Amino acid sequence: MLKLIVAFAVLLPGAAAAQGMGAADARHLLNRTGFDARLEEIDVFARFSRREGVERLLAGAGGAARTPAPGWVKEWSDPRRYRQMDAESRRLFVREQVERGLELKGWWLAEMVGTDSPLTERMTLFWHNHFTSGLQKVRSPALMYRQNVLLRRHALGNFAELLHAASKDPAMLVYLDAATNRRGQPNENFAREVMELFTLGEGKYGEGDIREAARAFTGWSIDPATGEYVFRRGLHDEAEKTVLGRSGSLRGEDVLDILLAQPAAAEFVAAKLWREFVSPQPEPDGVARVATVFRASGYDIRSALRALLMTEAFWAQENRAALIKSPVELVAGTLRQFEIGFGDPLPFVLLLRTLGQDILSPPNVKGWPGGEAWINSTTLLARKQFLDRVFRVEETRMAMQRPAAREKMAALKPDARRFMQALADLQFSARDWQRPFEGREAMVPVVLLAAAPAGSPSGEGMDYVRALLADPVYQLK
Repeated sequence: MLKLIVAFAVLLPGAAAAQGMGAADARHLLNRTGFDARLEEIDVFARFSRREGVERLLAGAGGAARTPAPGWVKEWSDPRRYRQMDAESRRLFVREQVERGLELKGWWLAEMVGTDSPLTERMTLFWHNHFTSGLQKVRSPALMYRQNVLLRRHALGNFAELLHAASKDPAMLVYLDAATNRRGQPNENFAREVMELFTLGEGKYGEGDIREAARAFTGWSIDPATGEYVFRRGLHDEAEKTVLGRSGSLRGEDVLDILLAQPAAAEFVAAKLWREFVSPQPEPDGVARVATVFRASGYDIRSALRALLMTEAFWAQENRAALIKSPVELVAGTLRQFEIGFGDPLPFVLLLRTLGQDILSPPNVKGWPGGEAWINSTTLLARKQFLDRVFRVEETRMAMQRPAAREKMAALKPDARRFMQALADLQFSARDWQRPFEGREAMVPVVLLAAAPAGSPSGEGMDYVRALLADPVYQLK
């Protein structure tokens, strides 16, 4: 235990200031903004100053996925045709949508593991939990794919542009009932959520503002032939409206600009970014400074992140290992860190559901609450089982070759058989992972843990690694 504490101490901020930020700072920056940085990545960033590291991180963020998308993503089939189907056609349609939904989730998870821009995927996930939509209501994997592409394209762009684009996104229009918003029969769902969840937060608007804004959003719809956004002028309420003190023949775009003009909008987003990247309890002064930069930049997301990542609070020792890894961070980070090869991502997609973060299917319009909600008796056990299983792929493969196991496999339903086969097909080389640490064994806990371990892990080689992964600190970031 003493050796581990010393290993962390010599790598704390300031210890290598002359050469750069050092390994502990580099790991902190990369892991808070990505998925479990590997030793070689940490070595590169350790040579930079904190500011240089932040700038390199932001400059390297992209706007497109590198993993090829499923072949059907450009297909469009109006989900409303479901109502005209006979029973058998409905069953087949639902089955197809479920399979495509799982394939889409697997595609995104594979991108998170294999991306060369982890920050892009972290921000795409952040916006997915901000501009929330879900397959369970949208019922169109193709629309959810389009939304995912949109969120990634704007992930580190301009928030005002993202707000306008996400508000007109067809998946959003379906999810928040905006596509059924008509003159004379306004639906208030979208108007309420765009204020409460997307821009201002609770208490910064009144019920009258919601009613008036709902009228402004009338006419926003979807073209059934293409699945694209369309404005239906004949269904729009052209009469005068008043939202947050602004009056006129307002349209939806006008309302979004009115919301963006409120100082509360920058503060709301800045506080949410703080909880995602810094600490569970935002510091009011720190959030105010980030929000000021955010507004002054015209809502440039990179500027907000730069200001956030350069706060003293981000680098403070008391805020390290202060956040709980989300299921996606745990699973994608572990697969990425140990370069675990997989062909079929289904086991991990289903695992994320068990762990409480079913990507593309958040629990409700507020998304996942995160924080301590990630951990309970069920999910903690499942987390530990996952970490144990991925390092025992050879044992699993050998066990499945036994006659009794093959008979049991044959009796399983197709989905369960696919799940077990995918587990058996995992690839992991302990020797390859350990090779960069030869002569640098003290770096193993620094790379794997956000702080000194809570227990006293011991052992040699991969037994020692497994002990570190079993330590509670591995669940933190």
